[in-house]
Amino acid sequence: MTAFKSIAIIGKYMNKSALQQMQTDLADLARYLAAKNIKVWVERNTAKHAELTGFETASLEKIGAHVDLAIVMGGDGTMLSVARILMAFNIPLVGINRGRFGFLTDLRAEDMLVEIDKILASQYQIESRMLLVASVYRGGKLIHQGVALNDVVVKSGLRLIELEVQIDGKFVHKQRSDGLILSTPTGTTAYSLSAGGPILHPNLDAIALVPISPHTLSNRPITVSSSSKIEVSLVQIDEAHVSYDGQLLLALELGDKIVVQRAEQSINLLHPSDYCYFDMLRNKLNWG
Repeated sequence: MTAFKSIAIIGKYMNKSALQQMQTDLADLARYLAAKNIKVWVERNTAKHAELTGFETASLEKIGAHVDLAIVMGGDGTMLSVARILMAFNIPLVGINRGRFGFLTDLRAEDMLVEIDKILASQYQIESRMLLVASVYRGGKLIHQGVALNDVVVKSGLRLIELEVQIDGKFVHKQRSDGLILSTPTGTTAYSLSAGGPILHPNLDAIALVPISPHTLSNRPITVSSSSKIEVSLVQIDEAHVSYDGQLLLALELGDKIVVQRAEQSINLLHPSDYCYFDMLRNKLNWG
């Protein structure tokens, strides 16, 4: 008897051609769950473009109210989008990898039914992943707020920008660079890694600050407690923006302040019972 009575299936819902390519897998999964007397909900765009009929459908923003587990088929980008939208519902997520790296989507499509069967039988690990919330202030007024599972990035356009960084009200430094990545442990295997940042194990309560191509080589990545309040002020810019998981962008102006803190909510990921974070790193990063 499974603890999951109602399950959502979400494909790479932003991409019609991708959904058509994984149509058979999505249909097999939906029918497999339904045969086990599980109430199956399919995200509306997934159902439409993968031509899945006979199941309840709802938008991603509404589906969380109806289910107690979400299975996401796609790549890490899909998982990031889904996680941000469903975080308010406190629903655990399972990822089936149909992308490239698959740091977050760790089930293989060819093994999915066997692995899902184990999860339904409570043979899984549950892992909590922290999120960041970033608030943008202009002239002292809050103009935008967003949430990220991977990272919040303040980035230049064509030229270097100058940033002032404070942590818990204490001045840290000014830096001239292409920008600054503020990363959760989850995000340290994403953009942060390519910028020379450290890899943080997901069970660490920490935030990494990683400069992007700093003008002064002594500007190095630093890691602080997740309880820290980080303030990034734009001192000199021609063009800049802030992004959330590389998917949501907001243009910035001179004098804007971005305040980054740990979000109150977190995301729970379900992994196979034999999942090992270091095995995953070794396989994805081609370590010896």
